[in-house]
Amino acid sequence: MPDSMDMIERLVSFDTTSYKTNIQLIQFAADILSRCGADIRMTYDDAQEKANLFATIGPSDVPGIVLSGHTDVVPVEGQDWSADPFHVVRKDGRLYGRGTSDMKSFIAICLALAPEFAAAPLSMPIHFAFSYDEEIGCIGVRRLIQDVTTLPVKPRLCIVGEPTEMRVIVGHKGKKNVRCHVHGKECHSALNDRGVNAVEIAAEMVTYLRRMQRRIREQGPFDHGYQPPYTTVHTGVIQGGTALNIVPAQCSFEFEFRNLPNHDPEELMAELRGFAQDLVPEMLMVDPATGIMFDEYNTTAGLLTDDDDEAAVLARQLSGNNDTAKVSFTTEAGLFNQAGIPTVVCGPGSIQQAHKPDEYISIEQVLQGEAFIRRLLARMTKT
Repeated sequence: MPDSMDMIERLVSFDTTSYKTNIQLIQFAADILSRCGADIRMTYDDAQEKANLFATIGPSDVPGIVLSGHTDVVPVEGQDWSADPFHVVRKDGRLYGRGTSDMKSFIAICLALAPEFAAAPLSMPIHFAFSYDEEIGCIGVRRLIQDVTTLPVKPRLCIVGEPTEMRVIVGHKGKKNVRCHVHGKECHSALNDRGVNAVEIAAEMVTYLRRMQRRIREQGPFDHGYQPPYTTVHTGVIQGGTALNIVPAQCSFEFEFRNLPNHDPEELMAELRGFAQDLVPEMLMVDPATGIMFDEYNTTAGLLTDDDDEAAVLARQLSGNNDTAKVSFTTEAGLFNQAGIPTVVCGPGSIQQAHKPDEYISIEQVLQGEAFIRRLLARMTKT
């Protein structure tokens, strides 16, 4: 069986960029875990081109612990890498390659140590949950969680191994992604009273979102465990118009809320819908076919786990660090928690290295991750 370092090299060699298949990596992991006697469950996307893996070692009649990670990585196109991003380079106490930090090293540690779990007299099961399409909205894990919640015995708790430098994360922001489409009426710009300018309507809404952000920044709600300590509102894409002398009939833009876990993004969405509704009557006076439509195409729950929850207490004990923290990025942990499986985030590597060219993890972080999992094994072993 390869050690953790070799396993990292093997997993990085699978190009699992989110727009590609992850089946080869999942099958590789399934083969390793099957040889360890694991019970294997797979869930797939609609095209059967991507898969989640949920594997269990140990007794099935008591609640166990989930070690969770995503197999997909972000693209390397347009980035200036010093070497092949899908071939690990060991240099200066670091392992360089796409996914070394985010987050194939955690999965590699799990796979490398799986035989040790298989050989131990476990008092409860260890579950390995490896998902697809986390990077584009925590897509795949939703099917995995839906499948897991049908099991006769639901897992006791979950540790998501995103790169936190082995800090225990008990909170992260949620995220709602929305696409808005404004359908106006086209005409010559010299006769703009006969048209409905979709770009200008969209601009009014984007400006309203900006005012919403200013208000939240000044009035809260606040949680100073996060940076920034409030819900953020962001417009990232806008497209519309064909020529300067044509009143544009179409405009679309995409925006997001990254909300504090206890700040309901549905309230913000309802507020924006109300503002949009106020714009519609003037549009309809020109043409009844005009309108504003919203596509809320992805919502991921935030995470809020109490410091004294069993998952947080256990992770602190395993990490040897009594402190907990919160982060502004979103993970799959919120979805596990939402499904009634208490969850924390704790894993090797730094988010500061994620998504960048020459992404790396330090060997010291890999060793800390191994120590964490071996301490977990000791806690789960019958005495």
